[in-house]
Amino acid sequence: MMKNKNYYAILMAGGVGSRFWPVSTQDFPKQFHDMLGTGDTLIQKTFNRLAKLIPEENIFILTNERYNDLVLEQLPSVSQRQVLLEPAMRNTAPCILYASLKIQKENADAVMIVAPSDHWIEDELAFSQNVKTAFDYCESNDALMTLGITPTFPNTGYGYIEYDKSGKEEIKQVSQFREKPDYETAKSFINQGNFLWNAGIFMWSVKSVISAFKTNQPKLFELFESGYSTYNTELEDDFIKENYGKAENISVDYALMETSDNVYVIPASFDWNDLGTWGSLYDKLDKDKSLNAVVNAKTLLEDSNGNMIRSERDKVVVIDGLKDYIVVDKDEVLLIFPKAKEQDIKQVLENVKAKFGKEYG
Repeated sequence: MMKNKNYYAILMAGGVGSRFWPVSTQDFPKQFHDMLGTGDTLIQKTFNRLAKLIPEENIFILTNERYNDLVLEQLPSVSQRQVLLEPAMRNTAPCILYASLKIQKENADAVMIVAPSDHWIEDELAFSQNVKTAFDYCESNDALMTLGITPTFPNTGYGYIEYDKSGKEEIKQVSQFREKPDYETAKSFINQGNFLWNAGIFMWSVKSVISAFKTNQPKLFELFESGYSTYNTELEDDFIKENYGKAENISVDYALMETSDNVYVIPASFDWNDLGTWGSLYDKLDKDKSLNAVVNAKTLLEDSNGNMIRSERDKVVVIDGLKDYIVVDKDEVLLIFPKAKEQDIKQVLENVKAKFGKEYG
């Protein structure tokens, strides 16, 4: 299939995924792991999914300097030109603006998708169709587009997108973005029927997104625009190293999506999971008859159910009398932790680092 040379992607691959500790660490975060036991890492799965629609050379990876080698190793078709390195952690808006200006300089007609590198998407054909619908719209309209996920339960861990339900079109006008709600509020969102989970997947033309930055974030725009002449030249690295740290730490949601009036959403027609925690991974894995999900391990389980078990490949794991636990064995760390308390793993990691040293995280 001929791919449209105006199609671009920005793959966000700088996060640490600390709720997946001890597998995900600062040196080797979850996007570079085969979390699902399929043979592909999450970033490989995401890259391959996008490459069905977008020319491989037009897929850019935004990541932290320390992950440069991991990206090039895991994505052998990617050149150094496609890996944009953040010298400092500044959330999503600065890096998206930086990448957008680079892409604009290369192709002023570009339309692009910004997508996390570590999400799970079931129906990849439906995903491509949704993205194509968004691209078609963004090519001819000044629009900031996002994909929203139809909620399946009142999740308090996601932000929500409220859309105008008066229109019958596939593309909906966004009324507002809502912060992560409490349980009762989440229930009311679902009952109203015009709320979607915010998956952090965005589409727009470079023209529209740069215009939105110029209008809504003039200081940020000026900072990165001042280096425009260096982009895609050998002077770019020096400019970014010198200036990136001056950028405000702000998400693209706050910077653009919540302040613009040309924001639209497509309710996604694919099944999605952000794979944010061991519990969300458990939800997506096959289970045995006792509802245990196992990755890599060889298991002998007695009177044990509802557990999420992961080890090094082919390690024998014997468990008796354990219910609804996360059991993860990785190098020098063994985690045995209640699934119900999985949100505490981030803090547990901090406690481990404080007591035993930073090398454990």
